[in-house]
Amino acid sequence: MAESLAEFFRANFQAHAGERAYGQRCGYRMEWFTYGQVAEMAAEFAHGLEERGIGKGERLMLWGKNSAQWVAAFLGCAMSGVVVVPMDDVAAAEFAGRVARQVEAKLWVCSRKHAADLGKAGAVPMLALEEVKVPAPSTGSAQALSRRTQQGRGTLASYGTFAHATIGRDDILQIVFTSGTTAEPKGVVITHGNVLANIAPLEQEMQRYLKHERWVHPVRFLNLLPLSHVFGQFLGMFLPPLLGGTVIFQEEFKPSEILTTIRRERVSVLVAVPRVLQSLRQKIESDLEDSGKAEEFRERSRAAEGKHFLRRWWIFRATRRQFGWKFWAFICGGAALDAETEEFWGRLGYAAIQGYGLTETTSLISVNHPFKLGKGSIGKVLPGREVKLAEDGEILVRGGGVAATWDGVRRSAVVDDEGWFRTGDVGALDEAGNLFFKGRKKEVIVTPAGLNIYPEDLEAALRRQPEIKDCVVVGIDRQGNAEPCAVLILRTGASANTVMESANQSLAEFQRMRMWVQWPQEDFPRTNTQKPRRNVITEFARKEILQSRAEDGETESPVIELIERITGRSVATLRAGADSDLQSDFGLSSLERVELIGALEDRYQVDMSETRFSAAQTVGDVERILRGGTRQRVEFHYPNWVLLWPVTWVRRLARYLLVMPATLLLAWPKIEGREHLWGVNGPLLVICNHISDIDLALVQAALPARLRHGVATATGGEALEALRVPAPEKNLFRRMFDRVKWMLGVSLLNLFPLPREAGFRQSFAYAGQAVDRGYSVLVFPEGRHTEDGRMNPFRAGIGLLAKNLGIPVLPMRIVGLFEVKQAGKKFAPPGRIIVRIGKPIKFAAAPERDPAEIARELQSAVEAL
Repeated sequence: MAESLAEFFRANFQAHAGERAYGQRCGYRMEWFTYGQVAEMAAEFAHGLEERGIGKGERLMLWGKNSAQWVAAFLGCAMSGVVVVPMDDVAAAEFAGRVARQVEAKLWVCSRKHAADLGKAGAVPMLALEEVKVPAPSTGSAQALSRRTQQGRGTLASYGTFAHATIGRDDILQIVFTSGTTAEPKGVVITHGNVLANIAPLEQEMQRYLKHERWVHPVRFLNLLPLSHVFGQFLGMFLPPLLGGTVIFQEEFKPSEILTTIRRERVSVLVAVPRVLQSLRQKIESDLEDSGKAEEFRERSRAAEGKHFLRRWWIFRATRRQFGWKFWAFICGGAALDAETEEFWGRLGYAAIQGYGLTETTSLISVNHPFKLGKGSIGKVLPGREVKLAEDGEILVRGGGVAATWDGVRRSAVVDDEGWFRTGDVGALDEAGNLFFKGRKKEVIVTPAGLNIYPEDLEAALRRQPEIKDCVVVGIDRQGNAEPCAVLILRTGASANTVMESANQSLAEFQRMRMWVQWPQEDFPRTNTQKPRRNVITEFARKEILQSRAEDGETESPVIELIERITGRSVATLRAGADSDLQSDFGLSSLERVELIGALEDRYQVDMSETRFSAAQTVGDVERILRGGTRQRVEFHYPNWVLLWPVTWVRRLARYLLVMPATLLLAWPKIEGREHLWGVNGPLLVICNHISDIDLALVQAALPARLRHGVATATGGEALEALRVPAPEKNLFRRMFDRVKWMLGVSLLNLFPLPREAGFRQSFAYAGQAVDRGYSVLVFPEGRHTEDGRMNPFRAGIGLLAKNLGIPVLPMRIVGLFEVKQAGKKFAPPGRIIVRIGKPIKFAAAPERDPAEIARELQSAVEAL
């Protein structure tokens, strides 16, 4: 039995050193880390702490999005005994600063975005999370390398160097703060022993199934829970190493993106809050409505009740195909999952596994067994802890996972004299020992996203506004959870909208109040002790919100607020009506429109039609789309099989037998600048001017053989899709001929669609997938053939692609072809057409660059050839 997490990590990371541990999006690409690499990063980080003089018991702030770097920093602290103080990525900088001062943190390790905010407040010292990297063996002199090897630095063996005997179960691992804006933030102290006490029973149960796991190895987890929360840590760091599993992190929460990742990366388990499961369910149901198959689906659902899960797999095979055949389970926590959503996924044959716990109990109290689900329950109590119900039904727990609180100086117990911790939640137990969640006694508001919002924090922000006479913040029910609603008593002449806008500015994004009502009387109803009667106030607010929505629909308009955030311009200077024009009134560029649709999808967890959105002219148009008007979808297809064997070999054969001879026959081009490719092995983003349909063949003929064979080419998405799905008015022969042309184009020429109007985000994501497989990508940034021999302006999207692929951009230019085309000739004399190759350009070192600026620079590079 491990005595510390340092020992636990060393044993499990060594056992799976060569296997993939973490994957994460890097622009349009995936970045992968093995267990051995993460171990090296952690060891190097621990050495760095030692060099800074930061030792056991001292505190370190860790603030950033989920990443392998975050994990490595956490493990490095666990190895050296440094106490981690994790911050939510969405936390306000002011709150994070107060926490750091309270714990007397010695170092900030945070993303560059947060570092900029902290720099304004004068918070030092700090280390950028992005700088936590795998040590490069080639760095430094031979003497330095020898010294690093002797010290064990940057190697898996260095785990042993920092597994100090003095680090034991009672030592503090982390202090987790869950509040938001209160004057004195309260933290929860979690020890190495607290975590190990919760890992032990899970590890013991998992051992029983390891012999079967080899048939589906590796188990891949798509983890959408923040690592700053303990439940996210269990599914992101503590449990996957027991299986040698792979954890994938993703920032995108849109249902379509989640489905794409699950299918593309062959994910086995999705780890998320209930809101994500609800959003995925809504997407499936919406797609069925659009296709006219909703009623058929409901009939199948009714018929599937009580049938074996394998039978249900077959009944819903069309739906399951969207997830891929390896996917089989959801694990959710942080909030309550409504019964309808649980039943929906269960009917489709998926396991919806719920867990229950609090930060004070190191996350886990109970969890459902994946193969023995207690329907509607939050699982059975884990071995090693006890649960009982108080007279009023409150859940009480005791055991090794119960943590302590931090008051700014020391630990304080959260249990009574008998060791029981009062959870503040109401529950029930059945005869089989399943625990059921019935509601909350505490006033904390838990949102559908699994985030805790404390009413007193929001009330404090409101009371700082001079127009407020009194206020109460209550939770309005939403799918088994709640969202905050402010109930206001204003001074004469005050504007509720102005007050709420001002108060929300001081709150973190997730805390902001989207709903508010005004209390109609001079004072709130109160108890004998003069406390507001929250049950009466909540009922009033709920009725007011429902009545308001029934009269005029959802009253809040997110469009103006998001435009302000995207453009950086105050809405006070803009016309803010439904008739406001997105371009003339707000000056939205094409790239800002892309950001707006992404922001709306992220906030409301919906999929919006990009085709219809591209036609939206006013705020009212966007709001109607958001409310779920008729959607017009243009589906572009990106066949992954064209990137795999044996298609790759067929394509290579066709290139030498057909394409290359035809190219040399039509126009034996003169190649200039090949010396710029000496030592360049790719992948590359190749860009070139666009003159005719033969451009692709000329570019490939100019590239060296080592680069020529692996090129995926972007082409007009609308034209390519028209071949795959021919117009119904065409006769059968012409439709079949179009499908054959599509098949030959995508297989032998490796074409993929790049839409001109909308849908290009998916195209860019496919380009990233091709690059991950070692392919170079060829794009003609003008988007259309030249009509006068002069280059058309490059589309701004090429800047976005260059910035997010993070690979060298190779400029090329075809000279002489336009003159041949204008003369109407089919053949050109050898050397008449010239293909010039420029020097590769790298943009990865400048992530802050504007995509439009990059596009202009690339056009200049091509024009200069």
